[in-house]
Amino acid sequence: MPFSLPTLPDVRRNNRDNLAAFLKGADASVPNDALRVLSDMNAGGAFLNLKYLAWLARNFLPDLAEKSWLDRWAAILFGGRKAATFASGTITVTGTAGTLLPAGSPLATSDGIQYQTAADVYLSALATPVAVTCLTAGAIGNRDAGAPLSISVAVSNVSAQATVVLIDGGADTESDDDLRVRILLRIRNPPMGGCATDYEQWTLSLPGVSRVWVAPMEMGVGTVTVRFACDQLRASNDSLPTLDDCALVRAYLDTVRPVTVADLFVVPAIPQGIGPRILNLSNDTPSMRLAIEAALQGMLLEKAAPGQTIFACWISDAITEAAGDATFDLVTGDFAMTSKGALASLRAAFGGGIAFT
Repeated sequence: MPFSLPTLPDVRRNNRDNLAAFLKGADASVPNDALRVLSDMNAGGAFLNLKYLAWLARNFLPDLAEKSWLDRWAAILFGGRKAATFASGTITVTGTAGTLLPAGSPLATSDGIQYQTAADVYLSALATPVAVTCLTAGAIGNRDAGAPLSISVAVSNVSAQATVVLIDGGADTESDDDLRVRILLRIRNPPMGGCATDYEQWTLSLPGVSRVWVAPMEMGVGTVTVRFACDQLRASNDSLPTLDDCALVRAYLDTVRPVTVADLFVVPAIPQGIGPRILNLSNDTPSMRLAIEAALQGMLLEKAAPGQTIFACWISDAITEAAGDATFDLVTGDFAMTSKGALASLRAAFGGGIAFT
């Protein structure tokens, strides 16, 4: 029989009844009587203890545990929560040819995020590329191409404004939900000396990695193929890792995988665009379209995997969740990925995108 936490009035009532039952002549039902006050004070303390025990019961296991308890589980199982990473990338700076822009020169965005140059650079007659690193860890340091940066401390013969080529690689500290998934994955799949879930857990332990797909023997007997996504780290690249990311993951996996594996392949997925076509949307507004796009992106984040067909019913359910009472007609069917390594994407750059007509 499940335990039900009694309410404070229930505890008070039980306390008065116990006094009447076990202390002859006691009557704690009289308002403002000293015995009534003492009884209710005792009941209040008992109720706090009951609430504390209920809180402990909720946090003992990681499926419902709060942040500090999750951190304890993570420290015990695999060393702790993944830390935030620092964004870095390239900007272009203009100025007088031959002028030195020294390493460590500070820059900032309009919202106060600080960056600094990574090395000494002599400017050329054209816009000069300069490597920069964000001084604040997390996704907040990522900047799209064309975003402006300002040089915080004036340098003679150097323009105060710089332009971002691309700054990415920043990911926030691992969230409670993501950490909970890793903890439960570890509990449900204890180490097995190199099975598919071992590779999944090893790869997920790396900063910035958010989803992993492992394909044993895809490249032949004794081989393992690993694909992964970096949903924050590479948000500007549709979550797909760069070749440098793949090399870093490969280098780490080589330190933990069994030596008996014939060969290990760490490769990015192949983006394949899907283009849902929505007709007769009854509430066709810009905000509704954005909500539908966000819902479809969320569905892909949950269900998309290399080679996984994206079924029309999944698309319809996501649109319905976003559209609410609005009506629509979905005239596209299932989207089958063309290869085992293909990953569904809504980005128009990959031949996808939503068509509202």
